[in-house]
Amino acid sequence: MAIPKHDEIRVPAMELLLKNSEMKLRDFIEPLSKYFNLSEEEINEMYPSGNGHIFYDRISWALSYLNMGGLLDKPKRGIFKINQKGIDLLKTPENVDLFIEKQLEKREPNRTKKKSTEEQINVEEIASELTPQERLYSSFSNIRNSVYSDILNTILTKTPTSFEKLVVLLLQKMGYGGEIENSGLVTKVSNDGGIDGIIKEDVLGLGRIHIQAKRYKMDSCIGREEIQKFVGALAVAQSNKGVFITTSYYSKGAMEYVNNLNGSTTIVLIDGKQLAEYIYDYSLGMQVEQTIEIKKLDADFWDSMKDEN
Repeated sequence: MAIPKHDEIRVPAMELLLKNSEMKLRDFIEPLSKYFNLSEEEINEMYPSGNGHIFYDRISWALSYLNMGGLLDKPKRGIFKINQKGIDLLKTPENVDLFIEKQLEKREPNRTKKKSTEEQINVEEIASELTPQERLYSSFSNIRNSVYSDILNTILTKTPTSFEKLVVLLLQKMGYGGEIENSGLVTKVSNDGGIDGIIKEDVLGLGRIHIQAKRYKMDSCIGREEIQKFVGALAVAQSNKGVFITTSYYSKGAMEYVNNLNGSTTIVLIDGKQLAEYIYDYSLGMQVEQTIEIKKLDADFWDSMKDEN
């Protein structure tokens, strides 16, 4: 039997979770290979590039779509669990694909509505009419969005203090604090005064960036009131520079408030999507999995050669 596509794996994967409660990705390989009657050769078949097993990758995507469709939960990194919505839908398995399709359609970009973090990192379906190059770019974007989702889901399994340490490390990785020793500081929870971290910009500590870090669920919205409290905390700390970082997203009112602040106070808002992008781009806790090199003809080189009459 041919290796099943990721959408063919969805229902059998849900049935396994119904029996086993929680499972890691690798735990699906053996039972699903038996379900689809795959040979050892098919189970271990690699992509032509040699990077990754096809069956394992398709299981991973099946679980990702089930998770994005709201049918599975991830209580911990790498752990999958079917939720009540998934259990209920499994009673009519023929409706699973249509349900996921409708859920993904709801997450399509909407210019009139501020998108939540989950909607911003949505994995888009790749249109079949695209050129190979366009499909490659779309695939790259989907892979990044999938990793962004993993980054944020992992952060949500950590403690608030761990998140505060993470954002301080990120700002240092981005160059804030320079070569100054111990330029980043996480404030004590019992006496933070609304400030979660501080970055020293110079040796004497005359210039400082104060940080507020909120580890909220991705569908939560941070409103104007919380930003106003942060501005108040900056005033008490006699600071005019602040960075508010969250795993969720900001309301329109919160962003307008920041944009309308007078020049004496500067606040930068970083939402969940931007946070994941920065962590990815600055390789904080990341490692390179694969490098793909694409080449095109050098027009100057070939044009310099004489054409045949």
